[in-house]
Amino acid sequence: MNAVTDRTWEAEVAIQVPFHDVDAMGIVWHGHYLKYFEIARCALLDSIDYDYRQMGESGYAWPVVGVRMRYPAPARFGQRIRVRASIKEFEHRLRIAYVISDAATGRRLTRGSTVQVAVDLATNEVCFASPRVLLERLGVIA
Repeated sequence: MNAVTDRTWEAEVAIQVPFHDVDAMGIVWHGHYLKYFEIARCALLDSIDYDYRQMGESGYAWPVVGVRMRYPAPARFGQRIRVRASIKEFEHRLRIAYVISDAATGRRLTRGSTVQVAVDLATNEVCFASPRVLLERLGVIA
């Protein structure tokens, strides 16, 4: 939740781990978790009607500038997983938290977060406050 509002913004996607994402032991290679985060992040952005195409059309890019991840347990080939993404900060940056869990048991497998900042496409400068368009899409201002 955010200091400005007690609303939450979340999205969840279901994925069945494909063979091409695993190593010789059948365990998901660590870099693929970022892809799973991205899939959930796109669903989250769609849910607030501000996807990457709309971001660009509004005059902003939102590059990922930071990633954190913890791997308490591995995901494996064929496993059905759920990836939940939720917005945790939005006033000066967009921080999204992720939890990957086993779809059948709910056991947490991975957790992490990404940080994105707005970049004005006209000037290529980083914005030190989130643009009005994001705040409007989140419904915190009219």
